[in-house]
Amino acid sequence: MMKKNAILVLLINLLFLFNLQVPLVHSVELDEATRTVVFDSSSKTITLTPEQVKRGKRLFNNSCAQCHNGGITKTNPNIGLELESLSLATPARDNIANLIDYMKDPTSYDGQNSIAELHPSIKSAEIFPKMRNLTDEDLLSMAGYILLQPRVAQEKWGGGKIYY
Repeated sequence: MMKKNAILVLLINLLFLFNLQVPLVHSVELDEATRTVVFDSSSKTITLTPEQVKRGKRLFNNSCAQCHNGGITKTNPNIGLELESLSLATPARDNIANLIDYMKDPTSYDGQNSIAELHPSIKSAEIFPKMRNLTDEDLLSMAGYILLQPRVAQEKWGGGKIYY
């Protein structure tokens, strides 16, 4: 019995020492160029802070990923959140300002009709409770996260069924 206890203590000590030797792994920090996205239609840019990117990811995953996991659109796989689809919308949604406008009051892809009763938005927060407490800063962080994903996930972002 004493021998088993000594072996057990030795194994625990070895595991503890091994854990001290393994360096902690931190998430990859995105450089400034990756965090710089188009702010508005005039091509003005904004550099998101690492905190805004993390917050945008958390908020996107909580509020949008149910239908837009990986940048796809489950209800219409032909139109995703990749830059090409965003830029071809009317108005173009390939910048922070227009994505924020969309999250406040969404319109159809051609910009002709409000789809606030169908798509989560600030305007329809009584129908979509996850949108109720989102601030303009939250929307900026989410829009920034959406716009930088093509640089991080590359073709997987908005790539549809072949990736997800």
